[in-house]
Order: sequence, then C-alpha cells, then structure tokens
Amino acid sequence: MNRAPEKLVIGVDLGGTHTAAGLVDGRLELLASVEQKTVKSSQEALLESIVAAIRKLLRKTSAPVAAAGFGIPSMIDQLHGRAVMSVNIPLAGIDFVAYMKEKLGLPVFIDNDANVAALAELRAGAARGAKQALMITVGTGIGGGIVIDGEIYRGATGSAAELGHIVIDVNGPPCQGACPNNGCFETMASGTALIRYAEEEAAAHPGSALGGALAAGKTLDGALVSGLAAKGDQPALEVMEKIGFYIGVGVTSLVNVFNPEIFVLGGGIMEAGDLIIKPALEYLRERGLKPNRDIVKVVKPRFGPEAGMIGAACLALDNIERST
Repeated sequence: MNRAPEKLVIGVDLGGTHTAAGLVDGRLELLASVEQKTVKSSQEALLESIVAAIRKLLRKTSAPVAAAGFGIPSMIDQLHGRAVMSVNIPLAGIDFVAYMKEKLGLPVFIDNDANVAALAELRAGAARGAKQALMITVGTGIGGGIVIDGEIYRGATGSAAELGHIVIDVNGPPCQGACPNNGCFETMASGTALIRYAEEEAAAHPGSALGGALAAGKTLDGALVSGLAAKGDQPALEVMEKIGFYIGVGVTSLVNVFNPEIFVLGGGIMEAGDLIIKPALEYLRERGLKPNRDIVKVVKPRFGPEAGMIGAACLALDNIERST
C-alpha cells in the first residue's frame, strides 16, 4: 500500500509494563517517540498518562497530524470503539475512542496490541506477502495476532486472537490479572512466568549465581536470567529451557490448528535468542503435525520493540485512507 510520506500519524503501543508513542509518516518511518512506564494505579490515572505522553510527542512537530492509532492489551469491541476488559492493566468498560477523540481532537482508531504488531509485520516486516500467518509477542503476558487470507482476523466483535489465553495446563497456576483460567499460555511462558520460575530455582539453589542475585535483591527478569544462563549457570539455564519448552507447547498447538506459512515470534523475552527458541523449535519438530510443522517458517519480527507503534500507526493510516 503506497502512501504519501508527508502524512503523519501517531501510533501508541500501550503495554503491560511500558507505554510508547511514536510519530510515524506514510512510509512507516518512525520520526520521533516517547516512552514511559505504564501507570496502573487507576483507570483514570492510566488514561491521563497516555494523553500526557501523546501531547509531549505532539510538541516535537509543527506539522499537522492526521490521526492516532492505539494498540492496547485489552479485549476490543471494534463496533463501538470500546476497551471491554484487560488482564494486566486497569482498563475496562470504557469508550476509549470517544475519550481520546475528545482529549486529542484527532480521529482515533483502536485494536488489540498484538494485532497491531502483527499488522506491522504483515505490511512491511517478517510476514510481508504472507496469506496465512501467526504472531505472538512474549512480554509481561503473551499477545497474539492471526492473519487469514492476508488480513488480520479480529472475530465477530474485534476481540479474537487472545492466543495468550489458550489453556496449556488446566492444573497450572492461576492466570494473572483479570483472567479466570489456570495454566494459560502466558501463565506458563511469559516474562512474568520467567520471573516466577527464576525465583523458584534461585530459592532451591542458593549457592548458584541465580541464587546470589536473588539474595542481593535483584529482579530476576529476562535480561538477568538469560545473561547468567549464557555464562553457564545451571539454574538459569533450567529457567530458559522451561520457558522455551512451554513456548514450544503453545506454538505447536497454534501451528496444528492454523497451518500458517509464517510464525513470527516477537516480544522482549525473545531477545534471549536460542536459549528459548531452540527448545521451542525442538518441541515443534517432535510434536507438530505434518504437513503443518514442515511448511511453517518460524521467524523473528522485523520491527522488534517498535512493532506496536508502527502497527498502531498503520492502523490509523489504513482507516484515514478508507475514509478519503
């Protein structure tokens, strides 16, 4: 889809941990951005913080901005512009589109955060040209995007593709936030799960480097654990192997169901590389059904952490073009 480069829009990626807003042109080039921690104290405070971030971004340009697109980690009612409920942030039952239109004075479009990340990869990234594709983003939780016949699949009301909430262990731990299930994909394989596994391994092996990090009061996040694993710390390696295993379980189930050409593995946790990806792919090769497992290409995203902003901007560009 060819666009005039001078057409500017805002793309907002509202994540469970960080919120990023970008000024993007018609060629999907990111011209400026702001980032901040996601406010979780209340819905009102969250909304005010998003508006403040966008206004800060708008001060970086004197050029007119045509629209704003939002990728939010929520169940979306596309028909009415509403964020119905969210698992990891305090956002539920609000006419998000109307609120942001009033505050910003711009046309506003919303979609699930993983859907817009998949849209970025479909338009100009790792899934470009694919007719059937899947994407998961592994961060605080796990988001998903489904491409069917070259288009993002959103379901009857816009809330499809909650791939992080397929249940892969019915007897597993309770899911986080507002989800009522046990053993969801994101409960077993997200960044939150990694921290839980790391704390368990560190407590069981206090003499290890991982145990020492816990005793020193450090947050056992993906960067720390993968760094220790790369140095050969066995408990840290066990954590990464476990995350990779459960990502493999989820990916294999999705490949068996959807038979995609491309499967894009994204999100911050995937920066650990082969420590996670290798056991995930081994599981897929062992348990995936033929021919699905043989034809699917598992790839890294092109846009990395900027996918949400670029995809939200693409959402805005698509919609303003349809209206002109």
